[in-house]
Amino acid sequence: MNRPAIGITPLYDIKKQSVWMLPGYMSGVEDMGGLPVILSLTADDEALAAWAEKLDGFLFTGGQDVDPALYGEERLPACGEICAEKDRMETILLRTVLQLNKPVLGICRGLQFLNAYLGGSLYQDIPSQKEGALAHSQPPPYDAPSHEVKIFLESPLQRWINKDRAEVNSLHHQGVKKLAGALRVAAQSSDGLVEAAWMPDKKFVFGLQWHPEYNHEKDEDSRRIFGAFIGAAGKR
Repeated sequence: MNRPAIGITPLYDIKKQSVWMLPGYMSGVEDMGGLPVILSLTADDEALAAWAEKLDGFLFTGGQDVDPALYGEERLPACGEICAEKDRMETILLRTVLQLNKPVLGICRGLQFLNAYLGGSLYQDIPSQKEGALAHSQPPPYDAPSHEVKIFLESPLQRWINKDRAEVNSLHHQGVKKLAGALRVAAQSSDGLVEAAWMPDKKFVFGLQWHPEYNHEKDEDSRRIFGAFIGAAGKR
């Protein structure tokens, strides 16, 4: 069987200067028939162009906060650690894979980065910037649901999971403030925060704010999201 190869952007520990990975990103891809490939942390245009050509899809992972400079704002005190290396790499990679119309799945920071890259903006810190916000950063266990989201009708997500509501986990303090013009809302929490979005004019570009990498082994919705991504990556 020809398994689609999925490039996964690395996580980076700045203090240890160490690339690492959460196993759930890889097992989520593997369980749905994909072949996960952890990319090196690089801003080399030629290397990233080669990966973009060779691989079938790309998973943009979580990690540090997106640098507010990417969406034209000054950094606030409540903004967390940023990783310039990851920002540079993902800027080049996302530009290239969008040009090639390769499937993209963005998880947590992945959604935030997608939105910032396309011209949207972010809450640098939801608790201090969004009045009436839900608690979006739950304690362990991370595979347990934290709050409900509304699924927008006729969105890809609604077709994949066939629901108008879903219970999701939540592990973030940043989020979409202004949605990029190229994106459409697929899910929203009760406080009005965008929880998932997609690009309707691309083969498959989808971002979600929750974390299927933590619960895909027991949550059918998470499996279907990974499955839709791998299915799109497998179509030549």
